[in-house]
Amino acid sequence: MTTFDDRERAHEAKFAHDADLRFKAEARRNRLLGEWAAELLGKTGEAARNYAMTVVTSDFAEPGEEDVFRKLAGDLEGHASATEIRTRMAELLVEARAQVINEGK
Repeated sequence: MTTFDDRERAHEAKFAHDADLRFKAEARRNRLLGEWAAELLGKTGEAARNYAMTVVTSDFAEPGEEDVFRKLAGDLEGHASATEIRTRMAELLVEARAQVINEGK
């Protein structure tokens, strides 16, 4: 093994770790978004949890977060504006990242 090989392996491991954290943070953000939206829609208990999971799974439709935004915009019509949804998405991503990072410590 050379030093170059060791560095390459370490770089690949860091890339994989960062991608895993990003995925977990986005999934957490989507669950938090689902809980926020469920509250706006008047859902509680099991109905709120089920709704939050539909928001999480909506992210698998296509790469990026536009699929989540479209779901929320459609569901929250009359309850929240597009600006409010995008703002909440950004705020909750910051919160979700912090939660995921703190869980790893």
